[in-house]
Amino acid sequence: MLSVDVVTMFPRMFDGPLAEGIVHRAREKGLAAIAVHDLRAFTDDRRRTLDDTPFGGGPGMVMKAEPFFRAVEAIVPEGPGPRHAVVLLSPRGKTFDQATAARFAELERLVLLCGRYEGVDERVRESVATEEVSLGDFVLTGGEVAALAVIESTVRLLPGALGDEGSAEADSFSDGILDFPHYTRPAEARGMAVPHVLLSGDHDRIRRWRRKEALRATRERRPDLLETAPLTAEDQALLREIDDEAGSAADARDRSERGSNLRFHAESASRAAATGTSLGKR
Repeated sequence: MLSVDVVTMFPRMFDGPLAEGIVHRAREKGLAAIAVHDLRAFTDDRRRTLDDTPFGGGPGMVMKAEPFFRAVEAIVPEGPGPRHAVVLLSPRGKTFDQATAARFAELERLVLLCGRYEGVDERVRESVATEEVSLGDFVLTGGEVAALAVIESTVRLLPGALGDEGSAEADSFSDGILDFPHYTRPAEARGMAVPHVLLSGDHDRIRRWRRKEALRATRERRPDLLETAPLTAEDQALLREIDDEAGSAADARDRSERGSNLRFHAESASRAAATGTSLGKR
């Protein structure tokens, strides 16, 4: 079972998301235990202070180190073990991805530290965090939303968390590329039909179509993923087909545009000739 501990100054932000969906079912099945700890419980002053002004000056406030130290020491009194991770959620961290989620799903204990304000005292990263993680190149008000994303993406990979174990294997990023398009009933919706191949019953054609469309989506939207994805010989052949199709479509557009231009010039010349004849009669 994976034990997840969240350290935050806003514990109620987790009440709703953790009580619904896959994460809730995983907790009910005993696959994951999730505890949310109020960071203010680890302060030592009457006002339960969590932040202070930054050394060296500057705008905003910085979260104090000591409450985080005490929280982690209470959660893992003997310190993080080999199958533990203490993760500081921060825009300065390494980008969280599917591979990281899969690694977290193999742990016994995952501790998520949520920062706020201008950031967390650097000594938290240096002393108690085993790693620092970011959701991406954008800024959130705090680490709570990031923690929820990490929890869901990790918990859904636990064996038994999903109704169909094949769902996780077919997800986007599971094998380095984006997912293929999905369709369900009815076969036609508002004039838009499901691709015929999906209705053919030919499982090999369906598999090939799905893989090709997954590669097409990746080529169009996240070409950077193709640089590191473990592509097979069939994948390479499908990519060549996609490139050939794109080239053919571009050629067709060029021919259409040239035809339109020729028609436009011909019509313009015809109108000009007609205008000249009319003037000559006058």
